[in-house]
Amino acid sequence: MSAGNLRPDEAHIDAALVRRLIATQFPRWADLPVKLVEAGGWDDRTFHLGAHMTVRLPSAAAYEPQVEKEHRWLPKLAPLLPLPIPIPLEYISKPGATGAV
Repeated sequence: MSAGNLRPDEAHIDAALVRRLIATQFPRWADLPVKLVEAGGWDDRTFHLGAHMTVRLPSAAAYEPQVEKEHRWLPKLAPLLPLPIPIPLEYISKPGATGAV
């Protein structure tokens, strides 16, 4: 969604914000290009980070708990599923956090 079409509960998330977050929290990837995935989802905004990674951010506060749930369950479910499941490289629970889980 573009900034002009935000839902009332939706956060404004753009490539500039993602670049700032990456530079602050993951400086080793700060030089990689960031590009919006146009066919993004409702629950999150997804961006390409370089050629082989993606960044996903919840689009509203109500979707924040899903991130932790996915990081906990998807690695356990992956061996049981017929499709490849992305492997999380890093996880920050809050934008201002400094540690990774």
